[in-house]
Amino acid sequence: MKKEFIEPFFATLKAANPQPNTELEYTSVFELLAAVLLSAQATDVGVNKATRRLFVVAPTPQRMLALGLEGLESQIKTIGLYRSKARHLLETCKILIDTYGGEVPRTREALEALPGVGRKTANVVLNVGFGEPTMAVDTHIFRVSNRTGLAPGKNPLTVEMQLLKRVPAEYAVDSHHWLILHGRYVCQARKPQCWHCSVAAYCDFKPKTPAP
Repeated sequence: MKKEFIEPFFATLKAANPQPNTELEYTSVFELLAAVLLSAQATDVGVNKATRRLFVVAPTPQRMLALGLEGLESQIKTIGLYRSKARHLLETCKILIDTYGGEVPRTREALEALPGVGRKTANVVLNVGFGEPTMAVDTHIFRVSNRTGLAPGKNPLTVEMQLLKRVPAEYAVDSHHWLILHGRYVCQARKPQCWHCSVAAYCDFKPKTPAP
């Protein structure tokens, strides 16, 4: 993607969705961290179904830990890999209580040191929970960045570094939401819906997919 196309690309996405947000449901930074941890290799819809029940009984690290392993597993058993996720989440709750007074830390290093929390999860928490201009590269962002030519790269970290360089500062905080939503609903993996894509004029992908 030509450098001069990047600003109008994001301006167009912003005009259509001025205040984007994650589709995961949460009411606190702790709930956000738990939901993102549970969302690995699972859909936001599936995670939300489980956390609507879970967060009623365990909205804090203390109450989550009090559920115990069996109690937590019973709450999230509809989510893929629920056994290992339950173990990681309880270990994370203990660290939050023992080390951070029950609060979620706001540095990448501290977040990535939590069980089950990798770079992508840390980036989501920093961005959505604390408003940091981080870039959580999931499969959608990776695909859109490469397909459009916005930030091509062979792995998520390369794409992340490219995006941090190329995305204009005024769009930095919200850009990862726009890219995720664009990849999820328009620039889809099997068949990008170029015929009704609002940013097709700025995209390197050729040939554009015709309408069915």
